[in-house]
Amino acid sequence: MKFEEFPRALQIAIFLDNMQYVKQVFTSCNDLLRKKQFCYILARHGITFELDDEMVADDEERETLQEIVNNTKLSEGFLTLARDIEVMEPKSPEDIYKAHLLDGRASAGASVDSARQNLAATFVNAFVNAGFGQDKLMTVPSEASSGGSSGNWLYKNKEHGKTSAAASLGMILLWDVDSGLAQIDKYFHSNDNPVIAGALLGVGIVNCGIKNDCDPALALLADYIDKEDSSVRIGAIMGLGLAYAGAQNEQIRGKLTPILGDTKASLDVIAFAAISLGLVYVGSCNEEVAQAIIFALMDRSESELGDPLSRLLPLGLGLLYLGKQESVEATAEVSKTFNEKIRKYCDMTLLSCAYAGTGNVLKVQHFLGQCAQHLEKGETYQGPAVLGIAMVAMAEELGLEMAIRSLEHLLQYGEQNIRRAVPLALGLICISNPKVNVMDTLSRLSHDTDTEVAMAAVISLGLIGAGTNNARIAGMLRNLSSYYYKEASLLFCVRIAQGLVHLGKGLLTLSPYHSERFLLSP
Repeated sequence: MKFEEFPRALQIAIFLDNMQYVKQVFTSCNDLLRKKQFCYILARHGITFELDDEMVADDEERETLQEIVNNTKLSEGFLTLARDIEVMEPKSPEDIYKAHLLDGRASAGASVDSARQNLAATFVNAFVNAGFGQDKLMTVPSEASSGGSSGNWLYKNKEHGKTSAAASLGMILLWDVDSGLAQIDKYFHSNDNPVIAGALLGVGIVNCGIKNDCDPALALLADYIDKEDSSVRIGAIMGLGLAYAGAQNEQIRGKLTPILGDTKASLDVIAFAAISLGLVYVGSCNEEVAQAIIFALMDRSESELGDPLSRLLPLGLGLLYLGKQESVEATAEVSKTFNEKIRKYCDMTLLSCAYAGTGNVLKVQHFLGQCAQHLEKGETYQGPAVLGIAMVAMAEELGLEMAIRSLEHLLQYGEQNIRRAVPLALGLICISNPKVNVMDTLSRLSHDTDTEVAMAAVISLGLIGAGTNNARIAGMLRNLSSYYYKEASLLFCVRIAQGLVHLGKGLLTLSPYHSERFLLSP
């Protein structure tokens, strides 16, 4: 502040998570263009921040700056960039698969499982055209007489395929709230529950990261939270979670917290309610939400805790403490009283979230110690411990290299449940950052004899290349698609990974870091 290095000061204020300092930077600087820069930094970080007349005196200027912080013009800016570099032309999944470059086998295998093929195409199409507002499957104008191709694509899918297809519209129209909601609206009038569920989720995706005074997402989704059909409920619950991620909105809490204590609600509904609350209150250490999730965990029966879905509850709890380090300790103590089936799992999840992006060496050692134990009775907590190593160490270059070496050791000496988590940890630690050594390791693991290791490795190839258009990874994935042409589930993973590599035609990233890797956006 003393040397008037205001942008740097702002970054440090955000790093310290101190809103008073952020205000101070605004009040000390008188240059409007610089203030715009501050707003873009805040918007990238995803902070809910209200400017007042002390920070910006002029009403018009304040409105313009608030629009930047709220990301209202994000879609406009993204499309301007796309036009400037001439990538507006929509791409189809076939453009990504490039099947013509492979031998005949791969294209012959395409007819095996058409429902899953179509589901994969939906995802690839959504990833590649994300934010561009047009594609060749969902937004094609329908010919009046023949019912058109856009309606047809939706009905080329089965149950949850329809949900994904309707929700993919939210991804294609990402950030474009007005046009997006108008196009998704027609699916609300469907008689088909999966389609309605997808539309609800799509509304959440369109609104993700955009703050709007009239709260369109809440208005549209609130009525569907208490519907009978669980898929519709989950669509609405997750829609709210995505639309208001990080907003700490009290109304959302009022709507979602009662679901956690609802004895009639099914486990999947409760699990997703916990995740949504975790997203809305991410990194806030909110006690009321934490208590609600803790009680929901305590109320689960022995058989429910055996269900993989119950693991989403500790994750929702962990999100509340994301990056907040010591603040998690009281909750971690409470987690020691849980049923032994989930106790250790919850502990690892809480710690890995609380120390995410801190580079805390002692915590990495703690996780490695957990991975060294030989388990007797089907415990699952080593998975989150492995991911915890990646989450804690992704903060800085040196720790990252060390963690990659530790993960290599776990591959050699770890038990099966650890080996299955390692590829995902590698994908997480180098997300949208394709390091050659990690790429080679994942390429080797994608041919592993254990199907789960191979699937995780394939998805992780997509994660490390997400939005980079990396030609080497794209080539690897094409070869894998002909190698696995007979295995439906592995081929599905390959397709998803191909979609991720070409995310937003190479204009989007999944990396949470910005400001020269100094700030980690929650």
